[in-house]
Amino acid sequence: MKDIYDYPLTDHNTFGIVAKCHRFIEFCSTDELQTILSGLGCEDYPLLVLGGGSNLLLTKDYPSTVIHSSIKGMEHTAAEDGVLLRVGSGEVWDDVVAYCVSNGWHGAENLSLIPGEVGASAVQNIGAYGSEAKDIIYMVEAMETSTGKTVSFTNAECGYAYRFSKFKGEWKNKYIITYVTYKLSDTFVPNTDYGNIKAELNSRGINNPTAVDLRNVIIDIRNAKLPDPKTEGNAGSFFMNPVVSREKYVELAAEYGNIPHYRIDDRHEKIPAGWLIDCCGWKGRALGRAGVHDKQALVLVNKGGADGTEILNLCNAVRRDVMDKFGIDIHPEVNIV
Repeated sequence: MKDIYDYPLTDHNTFGIVAKCHRFIEFCSTDELQTILSGLGCEDYPLLVLGGGSNLLLTKDYPSTVIHSSIKGMEHTAAEDGVLLRVGSGEVWDDVVAYCVSNGWHGAENLSLIPGEVGASAVQNIGAYGSEAKDIIYMVEAMETSTGKTVSFTNAECGYAYRFSKFKGEWKNKYIITYVTYKLSDTFVPNTDYGNIKAELNSRGINNPTAVDLRNVIIDIRNAKLPDPKTEGNAGSFFMNPVVSREKYVELAAEYGNIPHYRIDDRHEKIPAGWLIDCCGWKGRALGRAGVHDKQALVLVNKGGADGTEILNLCNAVRRDVMDKFGIDIHPEVNIV
């Protein structure tokens, strides 16, 4: 267990923002977490539960306590048509995807190379290329911060929606996730309809992709268009793709032509936020030391030495322009603290 005061958080956020917290505590087991919670004082609240820091924008020093899970381990049991894989909340998410693929357990392939840790996958309902964590989450184990009581939630109880769960809403700061159990399938059904996955597979002469093929293609696509946080600080996709009414989409299509979109249902369409931002002329532009990535307009970057306020100012400028041009309010996917 770590328990350090006046702790620097620069290495704990992928934007590389220079900030610190009053106190940093890291736990390696549920017993350690229970001990930690029982000893917290008023000065430790509100707690900030931090994963890999890949979905976080720090705009200032955090005045109270940051808690980080370092619970490791993956164990599986047989289930109907597949396996149940119970994973510690401190495991790196992509290590879990790689483990599943190598063992012939399917359903996580399209979530390859998403940064962050397992606990965050259940909080944020991470997603990419037509898949979301909720598609494979079976159960979430957590500890109630006020009592130290261990609890378990089924997938349905977590209230999953697009980049949302109750852990982000009504349960925010009420629970700390310790383990997540995923249900994976023995049968591989490739999901290649989203983005340019199918085109990339075809360009490689792959007509019947394996899970390994699909994972490799998705990794290559992500690496080609997303900057490495080690060289250019970022939090991946900064904005959520907006879901608009069918009427709004038809209105925009009449004015702007062939807008890329993904049908949600008979009444709603999802429009890529990156396309909206690009149409506003932001791709590759910067405001001081904060910029919009030149290959993917959905990504905001720290061009060197930016603080959180500079990134936030850029975020707000981009949102204003998208609203002015399209009448759509795009919302940050990143947690702003």
